[in-house]
Amino acid sequence: MNMEFMADPTKSAVIVSELMRELMQKVERVARTHCAVLISGETGSGKEIVARALHYFSVRSAKAWIDVNCGALPEHLVESELFGYEKGAFSGAEATKPGFFEMANGGCLFLDEIGELAPRTQVKMLRVLDGTPYYRLGGVRKVSVDVRIVAATNRNLEEAVQQGEFRSDLYHRLNQYHLRVPPLRERLDDILPLANHFLNINFPEHSFAEETFDVLEAYRWPGNVRELRNVVTTSAMNADSNMIKLRDLPSDLTEQSIQAVEGDSGPLSDMERRVIIETLAKFNGHQQKTAEHLGISRRTLARKLKSYSIMA
Repeated sequence: MNMEFMADPTKSAVIVSELMRELMQKVERVARTHCAVLISGETGSGKEIVARALHYFSVRSAKAWIDVNCGALPEHLVESELFGYEKGAFSGAEATKPGFFEMANGGCLFLDEIGELAPRTQVKMLRVLDGTPYYRLGGVRKVSVDVRIVAATNRNLEEAVQQGEFRSDLYHRLNQYHLRVPPLRERLDDILPLANHFLNINFPEHSFAEETFDVLEAYRWPGNVRELRNVVTTSAMNADSNMIKLRDLPSDLTEQSIQAVEGDSGPLSDMERRVIIETLAKFNGHQQKTAEHLGISRRTLARKLKSYSIMA
């Protein structure tokens, strides 16, 4: 759990792709409301940055921000941590402790990995979210709070509801507005700027050789931004000079990326060529719009056009 007052999280974020710019525009709009927001996305895709931006741009930004990893809370402590307890409520409760809801009163409570909550806790949380006063564990006086809820998950909660693993009423209460953070493989224009950003933070004297660009963009990044940060660190430490070359990248990343690049000459290449050329014509030769429409990076489009003997 972390309690703090918020600095602008977008100052340290790298937002280049059209997908992420559109997402942040939505964030600023919904931030001005009081509705609960559910953020979904793969592990490492940047859900917490989106949640922090929601709080920063909200009217509650001067109030507390409390973030809780629901998956990291021991099951027997979840209820007492969320709702607090009174002195003597159980063995070891030597003093009254407010819960996370009370600590976030007037501000924002960020519930990460919300899909990991036990059914019993889901019931009590629903009542609190509906504005019902509650008791601390062992308490005799009800507590009322005014909290903005932002929840995040890498699970498909709709499927969890269908399978009986998550309450449908709680799901709909949390999902007053839904934001999906796209995985890194869907926003290729962010890969190189992010890689350079991470490199400048820890290894400012280093740079990537141009030969590494296609490999970084062709990789699927199952671990998303978090994996990219680790790859940057590993590659910089592998390099025997300030220039990070192809041989310095992790071997599994290089192998998968090269296979993807070489796949451009497969049996579907003629169809791909036709689609790219038709899309380029549709946008009157505007390569950035063409790349965004096709879901590829500007650099990848330029490489493909060059292979078609079309001036990039």
